[in-house]
Amino acid sequence: MLTPLDIENKKFSKQLMNGYSVEEVDDFLDELTKDYEKLYKEVGDSKTKLEDMQESISKYKNIELTLQNTLVMAQNAADEVREVAKQQAEQIISEAQTEAKKAISELEQQILLKRKEMEDIQKQFDVYKAKMESLLISQLELLKDINKE
Repeated sequence: MLTPLDIENKKFSKQLMNGYSVEEVDDFLDELTKDYEKLYKEVGDSKTKLEDMQESISKYKNIELTLQNTLVMAQNAADEVREVAKQQAEQIISEAQTEAKKAISELEQQILLKRKEMEDIQKQFDVYKAKMESLLISQLELLKDINKE
């Protein structure tokens, strides 16, 4: 690719006949040099900008990859926390059910003991009642005997 300096230093051989005006060619070359130099700088600037943008894109891609990895790790951590919480909930429910069964069993034993106590008291009452009836009958017999005499 030609540089602006190449264009500026370009010399043409001069022909004696039917040649171009040296002054017009020099003016045109000067104008061409200015335009080409401007374009050359713009291309250089554009290349620099492109390199900067590619570097920025590379940085953003790294950031994106890091964010994706972080998101995956966060999702995995959330899944683990959810699983641990589920296991803990199941364990709490299991323990509560075990304690409830134990409490029910204890209450059933207490009920059985109270029923037995009640049956024992009922038997004692029946015995007491029978003794009282027997005593009253014997007392009544005595009173009848006393009245006969």
